Amino acid sequence: QAFFCLLLCVPWGSSCPPSCQCTERAGAKAVLCSSRHLEEIPKDIPKDAVFLKLDANSITRIPSNAFRHLSHLEELDLSRNAIEKIDRAAFKGVAAGLRTLDLSSNRIRSIPKEALLALNAKLRLANNPWHCECALQEVLWEARLDPDSVQDITCHTAPREEYVGKPLLQVLDAGVNFCSVRQRTTDVAMFITMFGWFTMVIVYVICYVRHNQEDTCKHVEYLKSLPSTQGHAE
Repeated sequence: QAFFCLLLCVPWGSSCPPSCQCTERAGAKAVLCSSRHLEEIPKDIPKDAVFLKLDANSITRIPSNAFRHLSHLEELDLSRNAIEKIDRAAFKGVAAGLRTLDLSSNRIRSIPKEALLALNAKLRLANNPWHCECALQEVLWEARLDPDSVQDITCHTAPREEYVGKPLLQVLDAGVNFCSVRQRTTDVAMFITMFGWFTMVIVYVICYVRHNQEDTCKHVEYLKSLPSTQGHAE
């Protein structure tokens, strides 16, 4: 916070989004768009921005390639918005250099793991109405979460009522594995599908055999109805 306050003292001469303030200090360029009533990410953010603050706005979605042109971006603050949806390729193009990403205090219930697992940034995901599921569990296990905020990743909804209201980390420490639940569900679905196909094959075979039997019987009856060779000879 203090660093951003210092940046405010130095004006930035290059282009800047009309609703934001752009500053520079020791070569670090910052775009400050906090509390500007923004409903979407500005399109004209300078390409050489290092710090981008979009907190305390009304942004509801992070679309694919939203920051792709910001190859120098290191810190991105999207906290205290109304974000509900994050596309799989939302942070494509900034994954390598991004150091911190703040998504806390939004309306995020679920997030594609592909959107976060490619990042090396330290993540803040606290204070969102999370639905505890396998994808969120994988993010917690594999992503670089801010240790100071990980306890505030709470299950707002969950497959079982007993998990609701509890920190996800506490639920996982108790031995719950949401991914194994999904795997069992997938296995059951595959078994039902295979059983259905097997049943169809059996029914087809039975119908085929019966049809052949009926044709055989008809053919035999036809042969019986024909005059015998001996009768013709007499």
